[in-house]
Amino acid sequence: MFRQLRPLQVVFDVLVALGFALVALPAELVTSAAPGTEWVAVVLVLIMGAAVAVRRLSPGLSLGVAWTGALLQMTAERNPGFVDIAIFAVLYVTAAYGSRVVFWAGLASVGVGSAAITIYLFRWGLIGQFSWSDLPSAVAILIAALFALGLAWTSGALVRNVLRGRATRAAQVRAEAETAAEQERTRIARDMHDIVAHSLAVIIAQSDGARYAAAADPAAQSAALGTISTTARSALSDVRLLLTQLRHSQSDGPQPTLADLEQLYAQVRAAGVELRVDVDPAPRGEVPASVELAVYRILQEALTNALRHGSGGPVDVSLAWWGDRVDLRVRNEAASEPGAERRVPGHGLIGMRERAQLIGGRLDAGPDGSAFVVSATLPVRADDGLSAPATDSPREFS
Repeated sequence: MFRQLRPLQVVFDVLVALGFALVALPAELVTSAAPGTEWVAVVLVLIMGAAVAVRRLSPGLSLGVAWTGALLQMTAERNPGFVDIAIFAVLYVTAAYGSRVVFWAGLASVGVGSAAITIYLFRWGLIGQFSWSDLPSAVAILIAALFALGLAWTSGALVRNVLRGRATRAAQVRAEAETAAEQERTRIARDMHDIVAHSLAVIIAQSDGARYAAAADPAAQSAALGTISTTARSALSDVRLLLTQLRHSQSDGPQPTLADLEQLYAQVRAAGVELRVDVDPAPRGEVPASVELAVYRILQEALTNALRHGSGGPVDVSLAWWGDRVDLRVRNEAASEPGAERRVPGHGLIGMRERAQLIGGRLDAGPDGSAFVVSATLPVRADDGLSAPATDSPREFS
């Protein structure tokens, strides 16, 4: 029934209505139909002024008040005057701001009002008794009324479409911003999982090894503590980088490359795992940054899973860099845990598949006899449209 308006808008509409009434009242008093009917002019001006005052606050109420004033005017046999300008303002707001019912009620008022004006003028108004010779004039007046009233309503309808278009664009911008923010949160959550899970797996393995080896070899305990310290510091640095990206989405930071794989291998070996790496053939030429990042993250997650769920036996890593793709494979003996075959896949496997899919590749992970195998095929040709920019770079979400 009532729209939400700012207090300043309400005050402005009331002042406009008062100004309109002050101008319309003298004009209506001058054109009073007969002596002693000045009160009709005053009431008519008050009614139309009220319609103007509430036109934006309640278009439906304003339309009803305007119809009341029009019926009073015709009942008192008053000629059209300055006060009728209020009708155009009312029709405009019914189309611009009214509800669906008020919108169509305004359009119906255009037709009904035009017909009422024509009949009123020819039967009780200026011209007098109607005759068939007056039909062309009646049609002309009807068309003129339809045009005038319809123009006011159509102008409001155009404004309504503009306002709806703005609201739609604003909603689209908000949706796009929310989608980008959700993608950024997903990316950072995936990186947090990759970094923290791998680092904690190394730290746990080193801690367990140092505890059992301390009695027989005190030097092994010192070496394990050194590895734990190095791994924890590296993880802390990576976490700080991700938190910086959360605070400043425009910030840039270094991302892992193939050159960082040796450090990753060293961490796994330091945890007491026999890691065998085979790279054949080696990469030729420059590898796209997105592929380097995907290879690093997939290997990091696969080796983390081998540390956490493996039997402690050797872990085999093979990389084959072909002209258009890289084949990656990580194999480790699975631990014989009760219910291991029923274990629900965690976020790590999902994250690895997402890494591969983001650059147009594929990844499979699952048991192979007594072993667990992760295998992936990633495109490396930069001009085939498959490799995308590195999704870990904050620039992509700037």
